[in-house]
Amino acid sequence: MKNMAHIIGFLILVQLLLVTPSFSQSLRYDSSDHGEPAGKAPIVQPWAAVPLEQVYGGNWVVTGDLDRDGVIEIVSAKNHNENDVHFTSSVAVQDINGKLLWRWGNPTIGRRVWHHDVACQIYDWDGDSWPEIVVATKAAIVELDGRTGHERRRIAIPEDATDCIVFCNVSGNPRATDIMVKDRYHNIYVYNYSGELLWTVNDPGGYRTCHQPRPYDLDGDGRDEIFAGYSMLNHDGSLRWTISSEKAEIKNGHNDGVRLVKKGETPADWRFLLTYCGANGLAYVDGNGATIWEQTGFHYESLNVGRVFPDVDGPQFLVDVDHVPKGESPVIVFDENGNRLSRLTSDYCRHHKLLDWSGNGLDEIILANARGVFDKNGERIATLATDSPGEAMQMGDMTGDGVPDVGIVTPTAFFVFENKGGVKVDGEVKLGSIVNYTLY
Repeated sequence: MKNMAHIIGFLILVQLLLVTPSFSQSLRYDSSDHGEPAGKAPIVQPWAAVPLEQVYGGNWVVTGDLDRDGVIEIVSAKNHNENDVHFTSSVAVQDINGKLLWRWGNPTIGRRVWHHDVACQIYDWDGDSWPEIVVATKAAIVELDGRTGHERRRIAIPEDATDCIVFCNVSGNPRATDIMVKDRYHNIYVYNYSGELLWTVNDPGGYRTCHQPRPYDLDGDGRDEIFAGYSMLNHDGSLRWTISSEKAEIKNGHNDGVRLVKKGETPADWRFLLTYCGANGLAYVDGNGATIWEQTGFHYESLNVGRVFPDVDGPQFLVDVDHVPKGESPVIVFDENGNRLSRLTSDYCRHHKLLDWSGNGLDEIILANARGVFDKNGERIATLATDSPGEAMQMGDMTGDGVPDVGIVTPTAFFVFENKGGVKVDGEVKLGSIVNYTLY
């Protein structure tokens, strides 16, 4: 029996070596950053530090200018969870100085923490230029006045279709007024602004849904197609295509995250990057669902698109590997051909962004948990001063100067760090986090 155990152990090791990708190729850097960041780099003090309301508010945070005064407000939410079915249970809205403006819901049934997106978004749903707060609570979509918290209306939905909220345009209107909700992870429901059910789909393409469906007008007809998991749906919910994989058993999991890399004149010219939860894959696909390349063997999770290295053509991708022991969590930079360019390992790299922090036209890596800004050499160039390691992060103009800033959520507060070295973004820039904000 002892010899048999040794044989089985040897076979498992061989299998792991065969399926786990190697980092033997030359990397530009393979660095690490662990522990408390004090003394490792210049410390950047927050532009604002807002203690989060502790009764109605939670650690899900979205931001926006609710009263149109040119300054962001902070919206935080609790969620009730039972057997991985969760809904938004209460909301607190504060100004940038921490003053409580209004609150909604039942704070006695929810929890502050999360392990998923929470169905609470900021959006000017009716198009009057005053944003609303829209939540999915038990069996209902609730629209709240952004200035007062007054409940404007409710739309009945299936009781467990409260996993997330996504605004989209499948109706061909001048702007996105349709709304998607879903359960976890099988059914998607799309309603118009009046609350009429437009369509629903179960297990798109025969697979589970993603965490948050993403709307894209692939064919330019003014109506969104929906990236719903491993499948793209037409604007009417019919199946457009489903991804196939030669390397990953995609039936073992679901699509974690999707990022649009580039648009094109035809769907074949579009490019998307996506991750396979459970199937341990990273895939680059076109707008017809054809796989251009895949990387497998790790639990790739969240994605950013930008440019870290100036001498590498095309877009570059920052991807973390989750479900690993603390201290062994990396973020990896890939080029557009799927080649690994660098690896930075920290205590926990799940929440990350790419942002031009230095103003040199390139992106730096920002890690929420490590509270650090890292350059193209993998070296920490700034430490973002918070009260504890960050649990989530968002990027957007938080200060009103048109330059993307950094927002970090800790268990007790929301910290805004002004991007003093960055550059203004072309076009109109709205204050706060983007619509359809997601952790993925």
